[in-house]
Amino acid sequence: MKGLQKVLMLLGGVFVCGTFINATQVEKKESNIAIEKIEQKLLNDYNVYALPIPEKLNLAGEVVPIENPDIRERMDRELLVNTYWQSNGLLLFKRAHKYFPIIEPILEKHGIPEDFKYLAVIESGLTQALSPARAAGFWQILKNTGREYGLEVNQNVDERYHIEKATEVACKYLKKSKERFGSWTLAAAAYNAGNGGINKQLKRQNVTNYYDLLLGQETGRYVFRIIALKEILSHPEKYGFNMKDEDLYKHIPTYKVKVDSVVTDFSKFAEHFGINYKILKLHNPWLREAHLNNASKKEYYIDIPEKGIYTTVGQ
Repeated sequence: MKGLQKVLMLLGGVFVCGTFINATQVEKKESNIAIEKIEQKLLNDYNVYALPIPEKLNLAGEVVPIENPDIRERMDRELLVNTYWQSNGLLLFKRAHKYFPIIEPILEKHGIPEDFKYLAVIESGLTQALSPARAAGFWQILKNTGREYGLEVNQNVDERYHIEKATEVACKYLKKSKERFGSWTLAAAAYNAGNGGINKQLKRQNVTNYYDLLLGQETGRYVFRIIALKEILSHPEKYGFNMKDEDLYKHIPTYKVKVDSVVTDFSKFAEHFGINYKILKLHNPWLREAHLNNASKKEYYIDIPEKGIYTTVGQ
């Protein structure tokens, strides 16, 4: 009997309890079962759910009239879009951990509600972005606006990319808008559409509140996007985002070096501090060229990372 079983197995079959089963059929059946298990696991592990909309939402303490069907649908859209764009959401959590500690004290100094840090999130994703309209930096400031509020903007130096200085300008602009409209919500909308644009629509439509205005798609979604990002970033687990502290990006400690003269070569300048040109520019994106003209002997403060944080490949 043992000899017969051996011969059958060699021929590609198995004799079990009086039944001849082809080995290929067994493998195929097992493969199908495995595929079914994988498919079932995928269905169980990845499901898309409608989101419960919080009944109490606000921007800078100003209540969102969520009981209004139109407002509810618009809020639902932004919560859904930003919750289910998971890769972008995780990046925002990581960057917020690195940059919010820089932005928050400046907002507080100017009396701007902390909620406005989320405005920077929707403007640039907390990156040094440049828009098609040539608005630049975390706060997406236009060239003329930057100059109007005291930033240096030219080919050599562009302080719209200086996080602290750009945040100062954003605070001044928002405060001016709040004084004009009497509402932080309208001030947020005006950051997108301009003070003149919002004022024109308020008069034209004879209303006094952002939520009563009929606006173009971008400005019409703008405040809802800020509130959605505030809600999601404030309650990660509620919206399905899971991360550990070590997953988040960290602020890199730096010290400031005063420069009040021409710098002919930032590559050599960087070497003097034990870093390379790339690292120098990462920490000082407002330096737009490989040199600093500075004919007027203006004082600049350049951020240099503390020693030992970066290593140069090949050294």
